[in-house]
Amino acid sequence: MSERMSAKQAMRKSDGESETGEERVETGLDPRLEALLHGHGGDPFALLGPHATPEGKIRVRAMAQGAEAMALLNEHGKVVALTRCLDPAGLFEAELGTAMRYRLRIAWPSAMQEMDDPYAFGPVLEEAWLHGLVNGDGECARQALGAHRMVHEGVEGVRFAVWAPNAQRVSLVGEFNGWDGRRNPMRLRHAGGVWELFIPGLGAGARYKYEITAGDGTRLPHKADPMARQCELPPATASVVPQAEAFAWTDVEWMAQRAARATTPEPMAVYEVHAGSWRWGGDGQPLDWDGLARELIPYVQWLGFTHIELLPITEYPFGGSWGYQPLGMYAPTARYGSPEGFARFVDACHNAGIGVVLDWVSAHFPNDEHGLERFDGTSLYEHADPREGFHKDWNTLIYNYGRHEVSAYLVGSALEWIERYHIDGLRVDAVASMLYRDYSRAEGEWVPNRHGGRENLEAVEFIKRLNSEVGRRFPGVMMIAEESTAWGGVTLPPELGGLGFTHKWNMGWMHDTLEYMKRDPVHRKHHHSEMTFGMVYAFSERFMLPLSHDEVVHGKGSLLTKMPGDTWQKLANLRAYFGFMWAHPGRKLLFMGGEFGQWDEWNHDAHLDWPLMRVHEHHGLAQLVSDLNARLKEQPALYRNDHMPEGFEWSVGDDHANSVFAFVRHDRDTGAAPVLAVSNFTPMPRYGYRVGVPRAGQWREILNTDSGHYGGSNVGNAGAVTSQAVPMHGHAQSLALTLPPLATIWLKAD
Repeated sequence: MSERMSAKQAMRKSDGESETGEERVETGLDPRLEALLHGHGGDPFALLGPHATPEGKIRVRAMAQGAEAMALLNEHGKVVALTRCLDPAGLFEAELGTAMRYRLRIAWPSAMQEMDDPYAFGPVLEEAWLHGLVNGDGECARQALGAHRMVHEGVEGVRFAVWAPNAQRVSLVGEFNGWDGRRNPMRLRHAGGVWELFIPGLGAGARYKYEITAGDGTRLPHKADPMARQCELPPATASVVPQAEAFAWTDVEWMAQRAARATTPEPMAVYEVHAGSWRWGGDGQPLDWDGLARELIPYVQWLGFTHIELLPITEYPFGGSWGYQPLGMYAPTARYGSPEGFARFVDACHNAGIGVVLDWVSAHFPNDEHGLERFDGTSLYEHADPREGFHKDWNTLIYNYGRHEVSAYLVGSALEWIERYHIDGLRVDAVASMLYRDYSRAEGEWVPNRHGGRENLEAVEFIKRLNSEVGRRFPGVMMIAEESTAWGGVTLPPELGGLGFTHKWNMGWMHDTLEYMKRDPVHRKHHHSEMTFGMVYAFSERFMLPLSHDEVVHGKGSLLTKMPGDTWQKLANLRAYFGFMWAHPGRKLLFMGGEFGQWDEWNHDAHLDWPLMRVHEHHGLAQLVSDLNARLKEQPALYRNDHMPEGFEWSVGDDHANSVFAFVRHDRDTGAAPVLAVSNFTPMPRYGYRVGVPRAGQWREILNTDSGHYGGSNVGNAGAVTSQAVPMHGHAQSLALTLPPLATIWLKAD
């Protein structure tokens, strides 16, 4: 007996003969069916699945390329029809006497499969979603696109949807169909240029991609899902069907308080982390999310930081980009575990009183063939003209922000992280490159806007829409701009003409002060303004002071090696600098390793030099950072008026000769005690140095970066100084202070 006859017998089993009798081979196949069978053109739902005949019966057609036979089963698993083979390549047809729910039993050469027919189901996407997508609605993009587990017409499965308006054909491929692009062509929803398909019976963990035929008939390399919520571990590039169940969050108290905190001034100090190189486990591999929850969270608690900021974790193909060339804008990278593992990490942070900020890249994307480049055979996500669509600096592609669906894709990503993963803020990377059409371009290499100017008006509108949407839906969530130019109103609300960010990185302050700190103290008097110029514009935006990863890579050296002098002086300089920074107006951000004075510059392929923490001076530096954060939280004057000029007052800003700076921080609203910060950036201690103060009485020394606890020389003011009625710096009272060498001291009025 032949194998084909064996398969046919298996179809009949013990259920009795089918209604249609023996299998036969049709001739003269409809060209539309033949094209569909071989992976070309056609509307699959017009030709496959159940359709009424003129005689009132139901004709069912199904494709199973490579199958030997097929039968139709009723809801009880009984064979109700044997199909006839219309084409030996794998096209089958049967007739039912009446409309009914049926399943397919497919005889493959080495297995038997039972499944619901994907082409027996109606559309899965709501018209409102499609309408919202073409109008730039990020929430509609989230709801409509990607892979979503669901129950459709009473059957569990997964709906897939992808935006590819210029494609001739899109087919779903995956391990469930042998990565065969002929098997599961998708339905085009013309209203949105979206292709959709429901695969019954499919569950979480299934790997998939899209096979796209461009408008000119070119078959593109398989594309990952731009909206995938989970991805394979790189270098593999497939998308993965995620879990449908909602994560069981336990951070109810944190989330309830977050919106209230948005209207109340609070201290903020951020610890910036690259998850893969912070610390490795005993297996010599980076910690996963659960390992980071066990080790990173207690460490950050000890240091006293209020937030952890993660370098980009949106899935990215090239590890050397540190995540700044992402392709999976909706998926946590698989490098550190599952999406559920990441959710557990955020939940643990919140329960430990620590917020989580993500570095988020909406400025560009890489040109990997499985990604967004010419996604449907056209420049869909990017500009076609390289003068608008190609970044020469990074060899990446620039989003076409003027296309509504692209805007929706990016806004939807932001909403996804904030809502699905309870993220407390997004730091938006490379905003300057988004704002200017001539960014890093010579004359003639860029296209002016419609008014002839250099501003990217479409990007501006996208940014405003993004920040407005986040602000409206998620009060208390921060939107932080890495913006390095003098663009006005970055943190001004959009309704007042601004971009709508809540904070802006103060790149000018960072650059100027680091340049000052690199100099030999003997030369610092000639560059005094590098430490004071930031106050000229300090209140023009809501600033964050960043000492970020960008300052400790590419041959720039670590923070410690930037400092001049011998080892003791280097550490003293860095301690003094931290003391100055933490007292200065603006939120604080420090990249990992800087807190204990790592000697080596950051290497993303290694971990931090943790043995240094066993050295007193390096552990002392970390202890200083912990104490700085503790004092920051204790002293309202250091944060309540952080973005307002009434919170700051120079005492000594012009002592070039001695390289001394002194200023007072105020909390004018509550009348809390002012804090005086004095920095001596020379290795010479100064005695009897007089500084004017706004209050009479005793001023207690609450921090001294020269303390022996931190590795310093223990020069100080014996705990407190009493003011004297000696006018100085516009005040009736002044203090005669001892200024330790290369140190910053803080004093608080009692």
